[in-house]
Amino acid sequence: MEACLVVTWLTALVTAARGWRTGVTLQLRVLAWAALPLYAWATYTYADMYARHWGLSKPLAEGRLITSAVEVATVLLIAVAESCKKSTEEEDAALKEALLGRDPENPAEKKKRSWYSLLLTAALYVWPDTPMLQLRAVLCVMIVVFIRLLNLAVPVLYKHVVDTLSDVSSRTHPSHGEPPQTFTFWQVFYPFVLAYMVVAFLQGGPGTGSMGIMSNLRQYLWIPTTQNAYRRISLDVFSHTLDLDLKFHLLRKTGEVMRIMDRGTSSIQSVLSTIIFSVGPQLFDIAVACIYMASVMQPWIAVIVFVTLMSYIPLTIFLTEWRGQFRRELNKYDNAKGAKATDALLNYETVKYFGNEELERDNFAAAIQQYQKVEYKLLATLNILNVLQSAVIFTGMISGLIVCCKGVANGSLTVGDAVLFITLMQQLSAPLNWFGSYYRSLQTNFIDMENMFDLLASSPSTQDKPGAKALVPSSFGIEFDNVSFNYLDGSPVLRNVSWSIPGGQTLALVGATGSGKSTALRLLFRFYDPYSGHIRIDGQCLADVTQKSLRHVMAVVPQDTVLFNDTIEYNIRYGRAGATEAEVHAAAQAACIHETILNRFPQGYATIVGERGLRLSGGEKQRVAFARAILKNPSILLLDEATSSLDSMTEKRIQDALLVMRQDRTTVIVAHRLSTIMDADMIVVMKEGEVAETGSHPELIEQGGLYAEMWSCQEAAAIDKVGSSVSVASLAPAEPATKTAPPPAAMQRPVAGSTGSLQGHSQYSSYHAHAHH
Repeated sequence: MEACLVVTWLTALVTAARGWRTGVTLQLRVLAWAALPLYAWATYTYADMYARHWGLSKPLAEGRLITSAVEVATVLLIAVAESCKKSTEEEDAALKEALLGRDPENPAEKKKRSWYSLLLTAALYVWPDTPMLQLRAVLCVMIVVFIRLLNLAVPVLYKHVVDTLSDVSSRTHPSHGEPPQTFTFWQVFYPFVLAYMVVAFLQGGPGTGSMGIMSNLRQYLWIPTTQNAYRRISLDVFSHTLDLDLKFHLLRKTGEVMRIMDRGTSSIQSVLSTIIFSVGPQLFDIAVACIYMASVMQPWIAVIVFVTLMSYIPLTIFLTEWRGQFRRELNKYDNAKGAKATDALLNYETVKYFGNEELERDNFAAAIQQYQKVEYKLLATLNILNVLQSAVIFTGMISGLIVCCKGVANGSLTVGDAVLFITLMQQLSAPLNWFGSYYRSLQTNFIDMENMFDLLASSPSTQDKPGAKALVPSSFGIEFDNVSFNYLDGSPVLRNVSWSIPGGQTLALVGATGSGKSTALRLLFRFYDPYSGHIRIDGQCLADVTQKSLRHVMAVVPQDTVLFNDTIEYNIRYGRAGATEAEVHAAAQAACIHETILNRFPQGYATIVGERGLRLSGGEKQRVAFARAILKNPSILLLDEATSSLDSMTEKRIQDALLVMRQDRTTVIVAHRLSTIMDADMIVVMKEGEVAETGSHPELIEQGGLYAEMWSCQEAAAIDKVGSSVSVASLAPAEPATKTAPPPAAMQRPVAGSTGSLQGHSQYSSYHAHAHH
C-alpha cells in the first residue's frame, strides 16, 4: 500500500514536470493513468487502517477519506490535462489550418498568447463602457449566484416535501391498529410544498436551470452587454483592416480575413459567456452540493457524487478530444464540398460552354461521399461517448442508492434523503453532458480570438510619419526622383525612375506589360512606399504628408473596375458622398452613361449592379468609374488603362470629354493604345522598370526609338483591321474646338487650396447650374 502511495506521488511529480516543459514520454503518461486506480484503492485502505490504528471516530475517518478522494480527483484532472497537452498543442496548429486555411509552419504564425492574456483582452471588450450597461453586467453576475442557490434549494425542498408527505401518509394510514390522524390542507401544503413551488418556478423545475424566470431575466439583461461588445470589437477589427496597406490585402485571401473577423468577434462573446454562465457555475454547483451532503447527509454520499462527477468530466473531455480528429477531418471535407459547388456556380458559363454539367455533378457527388464517410465516424463515436457517459452516471447512481438504502434501513437516512441524492445527481449530471462541447468550443474560441488579436496587432507597412502634415495644395506638379521599388523581395519592378510633370499638364506612361507603369500609379497613390528615391507633389515628399490629404486630391479610374453591390447612383455618388442627385446625373452625362442608365435599366439609377458590378458590362462599369471620378472633381487624375473596355465610339466620346476634363488638371495616364495619348504633354516610355525614353509624341516618333517601334506595330495592326485606306492617325481623337474654351464646371480643376470638393469655390455654383441644365 505504501508503495502504491509512493508510485502515486511520483506520478504527480512526473505530471508536474510535464507541465514545466521538462519533458515526459508517452510511456510515463500511460503509467500515470495506470497508477490512478492503485491510488484510489491505496487511499481508501490507508484511511481505513489509519482510523483503526489511531482509534479515530467514524466522522473523522470519513473526513480523511473525503480529503483523499479530493486528492484522487485532483491528480486525475492533472493527469488528463497533462496527457492531452502535447497532442492538444499539435492539434491546435492543424485545427487553425482547417479553420482558417493558414500555414502552421509559417514562423510568423507560431506566436502564441497565453489563455489568461486572451481572456483578459476579451474581458476588456466585453466589459461595458457605459454605467448603465455596467450595472446590467453586475446584476447578471448576482443573478448567476442566486441561481446557484436555487439549484441547491430545489432538491433540498423537494426532499422535505417527500419527507412531509411520507410522514403525513404514515400518520393518516397507520399500521398495527393505531388511530389515524387528520391534517388540514394548509398543514400539508405549508411551508415546504409552497416554498418548493415558488423556488422551482424561479429555477425552472428540477434539472432545468435554463428555463426559469431568473435565467431568462439574466439572459435579457445580458443582451445589451453582448451587443455592445460585438459592436465595439467588430468596428475595431473592421476599421483596423481597412487601415492596413495593400500589401496585406494582396497576401491574404479576402475570405480568410472575413472568417477571422466573423469568428473572432463571436468567439469573444462565446468564450466569456461559456466560462461565466456555464462552466464556472456548474463546477460551483458540484462543490456546494458535495459540501451540503457531507455535512447534512452521510459523507460517503458526498464522496460518491464528487468522484462520479469528477470522473465524468475528464472522461467527456478525453473522448471529445479523441473525436476532435474526426471533427477536423469533417470540416476539411465540408469546406471541400462547399468549394466544389461554389467553383462550379462561379464558373457557370464555362461549364455551359463545354457541356460539363455531368462532370460537375460527379465531382460534387464524390465530395459528398467523402464528407459522409467521415460524418459516419463522427456520429458513431458520439454514440460511444454517450454510452460511456451513461455508464459512469449509472455506476454512481447505483452506488449512491446502495448507501441510501442502508441508511434508510438503519434509520440514519430518510426517503427524502434518497430522493435528494437522485435529484441532485440528475440535476448536476445533465449539464455535464455539454462539457465536451464546452471544451472543444473554448479551444476553438481561443484559436479564433488569437487569430483576431494577431490581425489587430498587424500594422501597415505604409503609415503616416509622426507629425505628418496635410498636403499643401498648389499647382500639383508631380516629380519622381530616382524611385526604385520591388514586391516581396523579388526582382526590382522600378529602377531609378525619374520624371516630372508641371501642374495642370498630362503625362502618359507607356510600355510593355510588366514594365512598372501601374506600379508607378500605386506608388503615387501611396499604396506602397518606394524602397529608395522620393516622390513629390509641389516639392512635398509623399512620405511627409498624411495619406488622407494626399488621396483626397486624387481620383483614380482603374483598368479593372470593381463596383459595390448597390445601386448605380450609390456607386457614382461614392466619389463624393454629399453630392446631390442633379450633380450625380451631370457626372454621368459627362461620362457618357446617363442615357444608357435611363434607357437600358428599367429602374434607372436605382438599379442594383450586382456583386462586383456583374450586371453591367465592362464598358458600363468603366464609365461609372469615370462618372465618380468626375464627381469627385480631383486636382490630380490617374487613369490606368481607363478606356480599355470601351467600344470605339464610346471611347471617342470619353476621350473628347477627357480632353476637356484634363485642362488645368494634373493627369497621369497609363495606356497601351498609343492613339489615346498622342496629345499628352509628355510621354514616358518604360522598359523593364526603367525609363527608356521621354518626350512628346512627335519628339518620340522623330527619335525612332522604342516608342516609334511600338507606334509602327500598332499602326500596322490598325491598318490590317480597318483597311489600308485608314491610318492610325485618323483613328486618333481630333483636337476639339473646345480645347481653348473654358471647360464645363463639372470638369474644372479646383483652385489652389481645394481638397477636391466643389463646395466653397466659385465653380460649385456653375457646376450646380450645369447639372440642372
